[in-house]
Formats: sequence, C-alpha cells, structure tokens
Amino acid sequence: MPNLLPTFEIENNVAAHGFTRIVGVDEVGRGPLAGPVVAAAVVLNPHRIPDGLNDSKKLTKRKRELLYDQLLEVADVSIAEATVQEIEEFNILRASHIAMVRALRGLPDPADYALIDGNQLPRDMNMPAKAIVKGDAKSLTIAAASIVAKVWRDRLMFALSQQHPGYGWATNQGYPTQEHKAGLKCHGVTPHHRRTFAPVHNILWQDKN
Repeated sequence: MPNLLPTFEIENNVAAHGFTRIVGVDEVGRGPLAGPVVAAAVVLNPHRIPDGLNDSKKLTKRKRELLYDQLLEVADVSIAEATVQEIEEFNILRASHIAMVRALRGLPDPADYALIDGNQLPRDMNMPAKAIVKGDAKSLTIAAASIVAKVWRDRLMFALSQQHPGYGWATNQGYPTQEHKAGLKCHGVTPHHRRTFAPVHNILWQDKN
C-alpha cells in the first residue's frame, strides 16, 4: 500500500540544496459564495512537527482545532486574506494568489523557499518556489498551512454568521449549500457575498429586473 499521509520528503529534498527556511502555503475559500479567501504560510521546525498533520479536509473539526493550537506554538505562522471586493475585482484564482503572497510577507522571519499548493505559482513572489498539485496530501508543511487556513476561516465565518443569521455560515462556511441558497432567496445579498459568483449574481439580476 502506498503511504497516503503527507511526509517531509519534499522539504528534505529542498533542504539538500541549501535552503534553510522552507515555507508551505495553502489557501481555503475558493468555492464559497461569501467571505474572503484565506491563505496561511507555515514554516515547520523539523524537530517539533505535531503528530497527525494531514490535508485539513481529511481531519475532524476537533483534530484540526487541536493541531491549529499546536502549530501556533511550535511553528512560524502567518495568515492573510483577500477581500470579497478583491475577489470581485480580479477573480478568485488571482485573489487566492494575492492572499498567499500576503501570508508569505507576513512571516516573522522571511522564508527562502516556498512550497505552494496548486498548479500555479503566484505572481510577485520574491523567492524560489515549487507548485505542488494536491500538496496538502503530500507535504507536511503544506498540510500544516491547510489546517491553519481552514480553522482561521471557519472561525471567521462563524463570527459572520452571528451578524448575518439565516445563511447557515456557522456550518457551511459560505459554501453553496441548499440552506445558503435558500437564505439568499429569503434574506437577500449581504456585503459579504461575492457578487460575481453565479448564484449571487443571478439573485441580484432578478431583483433588478
């Protein structure tokens, strides 16, 4: 059976070329109809890697929360977002990359090599980097970033759900579930909705016409 858990192999291969601060970067929130897209950048200490790191989608909420707290203690972490307005102005991919670059620039000490989840590198990067498809399932550092970004954004959407009840954001995090779509039809569009996304755009178009 192949090893289905992420490893530190990619990081070790990069370190063999002389790089000493290898950062993993991942984003969460490309699919939702509401809320910002959030990116995290994490530099792990090879001697203090929390047990159980994995693609955030494969972990329970409780396990993610536990690992999030551990990562804030033992790793260098930076979290950044691109706003709903930036998502509408550019597009969701570009906004995701903007958030990633912001997260990289927010690290307490600069990294010297970046492992980016996905198949494209963001523009405006000031360091060598590698894009890794499904990187959160392959690299422990990217997996760590996926957990941090997911927990941070989930908490943000929970807070927004208290201000805007009726859309189910506490549980759907802004994704286009039936509850969220029903809320849109019943309560309309909030300032946190992405107006360029089809379900939101269609409701605005119907209201206008």
